[in-house]
Amino acid sequence: MVNIGNSWDDLLKDEFNKEYYLKLRAFLKKEYQQYRIFPSMYDIFNALKYTDYNDVKVVILGQDPYHEIGQAHGLCFSVLDNVEFPPSLKNIFKELCDDLHLNYPESGNLTKWAKQGVLLLNTVLTVREHFANSHKNKGWEVFTSRVIELLNMREDPIIFVLWGNDAKQKRQLITNPRHIILTASHPSPLSAYNGFFGCHHFSLINKILKENGKEPIDWQL
Repeated sequence: MVNIGNSWDDLLKDEFNKEYYLKLRAFLKKEYQQYRIFPSMYDIFNALKYTDYNDVKVVILGQDPYHEIGQAHGLCFSVLDNVEFPPSLKNIFKELCDDLHLNYPESGNLTKWAKQGVLLLNTVLTVREHFANSHKNKGWEVFTSRVIELLNMREDPIIFVLWGNDAKQKRQLITNPRHIILTASHPSPLSAYNGFFGCHHFSLINKILKENGKEPIDWQL
């Protein structure tokens, strides 16, 4: 069974035995045998592995993993070192640099953010090569909704960052008035000019963290 290696294991243990998840697991077993699936089966839960439940300060919600070889490694919008930046990530970095006047990142690996309490969670955690959304409506949405529900229960304020319509659909799960929700259009080239550029979310996140007596995120990569 799944071993995340931190407090998520205990929080999610019942989830892994539910009927929807067992069906999802059977589906994934076939997919990994027959096709090239991203990320590697060892990286599926990296977002939860890198950011323990109690350490989450910020949640950035993505859609599904990058679907070309060498890109996805279990953190939304992130790619491994020495991999060309996908268009959405380029736009995220453009906004980051414009907002905080940082140097443009040399790597698209966002693990540094994850280790500081930024949960980089996709709504769907796997995808078939070349086929975006190919694992949509197979059960992952139920699982990631449960992750958000558990975070919603936290007394400590969390900043939820919802970029694009898919992410905004999870807004209804965030009912605890202690939490902060930031929304903008998706950073993809199709929508980035409709409100993602100029949203100043990175500086805003750090301002809110400081106001809550928390260490701001070092966004420089």
